[in-house]
Amino acid sequence: MMQPKSRVKIAGEETLSNGWTRLSSYLLDYIDRKGATHRLKREVYHRTPAACILLYDPRRDLVVLVRQFRLAVHLNGDPSWIIEVPAGLLDDDHPETAIRREAMEETGYRLREARFLFKSYTSPGAVTEVVHFFAALVDIADRVAEGGGMDEEHEDIEVLEIPLDEAATMIETGEIFDVKTIVLLQWALLNRAKLTA
Repeated sequence: MMQPKSRVKIAGEETLSNGWTRLSSYLLDYIDRKGATHRLKREVYHRTPAACILLYDPRRDLVVLVRQFRLAVHLNGDPSWIIEVPAGLLDDDHPETAIRREAMEETGYRLREARFLFKSYTSPGAVTEVVHFFAALVDIADRVAEGGGMDEEHEDIEVLEIPLDEAATMIETGEIFDVKTIVLLQWALLNRAKLTA
């Protein structure tokens, strides 16, 4: 159901930080479903679009994932090196172009095809970032480089090849807790027959 934009009016914006990403504070006049107007204050991180991909090898029934350090997770006291699907910012590229680049940089796999699945806001309450989700079939012959990320970006990425069922179990045990990765692994489990046909 479409919601009329007239129910929300931006009354003011202040930039709180403009470093790695821009953080803004907004005042908005919001008309609720009963017709009452409320002055609300919200903070939003302006993140550029991103893409992520599930690399699945049907012959070996495994997924190619990566492990890397995440400061926000570290600050929360959780394991700081987390397991994820390859992902990255679009950097003004088309989503498929960007995810092909990221897959090569992070895992060393050259993609033959990349299937667009859907796009999603991963944290719509406070972050503008839209993530484009992809999947690709790979084979060991497609790994043409070491991967591991870009030295100039100080990336230190470990490439992991994990059986799909084991990766699914790692969600239940708490070893995988990145939402992009959980979504794509669940998609793979639901679509495994189509992927291997």
